[in-house]
Amino acid sequence: MKSDSSSTTGRLPAGVLADAQRWFSGRLLLVAGAVAIAFLALLPVIGLLGEGLSGLSNGNASLRPDGLLQIRGTVVLLLGTSLLGGVIGTANGWLLANCRFPGRRWLRIAQLLPLANPSYLLAATLVDIGSLEGITINGMGWGIVVMALTTYPYVFLLSTESFTICGRRQLEACRSLGVGPWNSFRRIALPMALPAIGAGIALMGMEVLNEYGAVQLLGIPSLSAGIIEAWRIEGNPAGAVGLALITLGIVLILLFGERRLRSRSRRWSEGVAGGESPAWMLSGGRAFAAQVLGALPPLITLGIPLLWGAMNWQQLATGLTPELLLLTLRTLGLALAATLLAGLAALLLAIAKRWSSARWLRGVTFLAGMGYAIPGAVLALALLVIGAPWQLSPILLLLWGYSDRFLAVNKGGIDAALERLSPSLDEAATGLGLRWPAVLKRVHLPLLRGPILVGSLLVFVDTVKELPLTFALRPFDFDTLAVRVYQYAGDERLAAAVWPALMILVLGLVASSALVPRLDRETE
Repeated sequence: MKSDSSSTTGRLPAGVLADAQRWFSGRLLLVAGAVAIAFLALLPVIGLLGEGLSGLSNGNASLRPDGLLQIRGTVVLLLGTSLLGGVIGTANGWLLANCRFPGRRWLRIAQLLPLANPSYLLAATLVDIGSLEGITINGMGWGIVVMALTTYPYVFLLSTESFTICGRRQLEACRSLGVGPWNSFRRIALPMALPAIGAGIALMGMEVLNEYGAVQLLGIPSLSAGIIEAWRIEGNPAGAVGLALITLGIVLILLFGERRLRSRSRRWSEGVAGGESPAWMLSGGRAFAAQVLGALPPLITLGIPLLWGAMNWQQLATGLTPELLLLTLRTLGLALAATLLAGLAALLLAIAKRWSSARWLRGVTFLAGMGYAIPGAVLALALLVIGAPWQLSPILLLLWGYSDRFLAVNKGGIDAALERLSPSLDEAATGLGLRWPAVLKRVHLPLLRGPILVGSLLVFVDTVKELPLTFALRPFDFDTLAVRVYQYAGDERLAAAVWPALMILVLGLVASSALVPRLDRETE
């Protein structure tokens, strides 16, 4: 009996050890997969930094002759866009969050429409209409207007959320003392919303750095254009790498500022009274002014391409050609492949972070999602540096670039949804003997269906609209809808691209509609 008892107690640790080994091996594979994805996401930037350091050590690092002009043009465009877009986004954020007037709900949703129209498409249609009317549309001023009108929704989305939840008691005190909406905004709401506004402006700045088509069409010297010209046209890799490293430095400043301001915004929101802020009723001239201010930016951004399409309606009948079908299938194929790759990578990173408490893994998964902040031209150059020695296929580099750049779009929604799921769900499933793949299939995926669908839709349309990455990495004679619109605009025959332009616009509207339910819930 004694020997039987000892053998029983000896078998128990062995069984527990076997279970632990099975769990460890399963989670180890999960962590290893997440690390591999993060490595692939960070490898282009690591390679670019290595190329830059090698150039410095060999004395080959240099800027192009007009490098300083391109740096100055980018900085001026960045500052001008931030100022104008910040004012538009903040003003509309306050009016549509804290004031009540006829049409407010629809105007609030309309602020998402500019996200549907790429900057290069608005610039191209403006230039084409201007040429027909004898108006010269060129230069920095037009560039600031175009970029501000297409990127101000970033400030609007973050500021309106801040205005909605911050400072309820303080604003109620202002109302009881007879202080109007303008003074309440200036004294109370604006200081509290500054971190959120700053974060939105940082996101605008990242879009400005990424822009290639609009600045080229409007004749504005920029870093993105300089990088592509130095590498592809002039064959000057040292100059391209130098500009890319400067661009990365500006991106890091914007990214650090955006993260810091977001954290401050969360702390400020937690420190003030919650609940919905009081609303000011507007009527008469004030209500009309609020309606004009809310309607004008989306009306201009969406109305100009639609007006241009109406002016070129004859092309709608002649533009349906086999070449258009080929362009469409090629674009949709790339977008579907990029959506699938980015979605799988984002899901694996998010699940690995949930199943592991290691701080280093959280840091690695965070860094893997930084690709969205890197301008397309910089990422394209980094991939060319990595792929050239291995002679990798341009299509492979293109899909790698899409997945890297848009990984964060899908990952952000999945991370946020997983954070809302109680850990007790995982504990209950593991208590029933389920391993992480079974928990993912039976518990997580059904609950993540909505965020995955929305994120995939946004990645799909972002890939369709992406220009600098596609233009720099595509194989010879392998155009997409975005590239064709840009090429026709550069050749001053944009009317021939009416169908590709309208298709990009429609797909952008579909993506913007994915954000409407969230904004509609905030309105209610």
